[in-house]
Amino acid sequence: MKGLVIGGVGILHVFLAQFAIGGGMLLYYFERLAQAGVPDTRKFVDGYFKVLVLVSFVVGALTGVAMWFTTIQVGARTIGIMLDEFHWLWATEWVWFAIEIVAGYAFYRFGPQLDDKTRRRLLLIYAGASWMSLFWINGILAWQLTPGGWLDGGGMWAGFFNPSFWPSLLFRTAVAATLGALVACVVINTMDLERAAKAALIRRASRFAAPMALMPVFAAWFMAVIPADSRQWLMGGSMPMTMFVGVAAAASTLIGGYVVVGLIVKKLYINGATATMLLALAFGATAAGEFVREGARKPYTVRGVLYSTSMTPDEVTQLRKDGAVTKDPYPLRDEARYPTAQLRHGAKVHRALCDACHTVHGANALVELTRTWTDDQMRLNVSKLQRTKGFMPPFAGNAADVEALVQFLRWETAGAPASWPISDTPETLAQIATWLDEVGTAPMGDAR
Repeated sequence: MKGLVIGGVGILHVFLAQFAIGGGMLLYYFERLAQAGVPDTRKFVDGYFKVLVLVSFVVGALTGVAMWFTTIQVGARTIGIMLDEFHWLWATEWVWFAIEIVAGYAFYRFGPQLDDKTRRRLLLIYAGASWMSLFWINGILAWQLTPGGWLDGGGMWAGFFNPSFWPSLLFRTAVAATLGALVACVVINTMDLERAAKAALIRRASRFAAPMALMPVFAAWFMAVIPADSRQWLMGGSMPMTMFVGVAAAASTLIGGYVVVGLIVKKLYINGATATMLLALAFGATAAGEFVREGARKPYTVRGVLYSTSMTPDEVTQLRKDGAVTKDPYPLRDEARYPTAQLRHGAKVHRALCDACHTVHGANALVELTRTWTDDQMRLNVSKLQRTKGFMPPFAGNAADVEALVQFLRWETAGAPASWPISDTPETLAQIATWLDEVGTAPMGDAR
């Protein structure tokens, strides 16, 4: 399933990027402590920055390129709209990213040779540039779920400063600070210091995770401003979505409880194993949170503009008349495998309308999702897809497309036999057409 590739790469990239932002801010804080004469902080800064550069710059850069590559392959039209609407803001983000990279590598290469004032300025530039990179990216990503006034012709800035911009930005900033603090606890445990000296550094690093206490406020703010149907999926309307909300909340609560109560209030010592476990929990919370953010947009990739099938609402309406694959110029890779033209038709419909999120056999497999349905039940459910599951887009095809898809899935469920009867009776197609007309082409949720 193509979405799993984007999801896997995206989760790792987001985790590393947020660590880079939080790590940069924490390094600037510790550099100021070092210049104030706090013991061992200079040693920590130089050691931590090597970890930051090697992990975040190298792996982060690779996953960033991988994100662009995979999204262009799977969701080229979504990326195209984002670039078309926000090309100058993307360019601005890239400038900040370039500043971040130059400042980071300059400090990595020349840091030990620089005077205190230059070191402090270079780290401030690095930390500020990394956060500004988040600032610009956050607005564009938040626009996908909550376009706000942009839908009414408000222009680029109305789309950028959309309803979920500020809660998302503040939440991600708190996450970044927490990740920086957790990695710091791991790094401190690897330093050749006495336990008391390590404990003193850990206490200072743990203060950087204090913004975690505000994350529930930012999360509640985010939930309040997203579209009503998206909020319903997260709060029980879709059990997988609700489960991931629970995973993210539970992992964050465990981390926050340990950090705030144990490290900040009680001033407990944390060893490397425990710090690594908390960091792993943070990765799990990040993964669940990104799944929720992506899933909340359904049935769209850009709310009110582009469905997850990479089709606009107007195009869905037109394809109801013309057919889903009438203008599809691409042959099937394994066309000889299908014994009838109807099955080949059904395979093309699956490729056009289902393939972005579903496989035939495998992850989120349509064969397994529909195995217990009767033929008429499948025809009805596919025809009225947005009512079968409200986070699905309307079916973008005609009655012949529905029947071809139904027969294709039935054939795959039966084990792909060498022969298969054609099903195109006027009565069947008329009933499907009636269902398609009844449901229309509007999604279940509002465009906003």
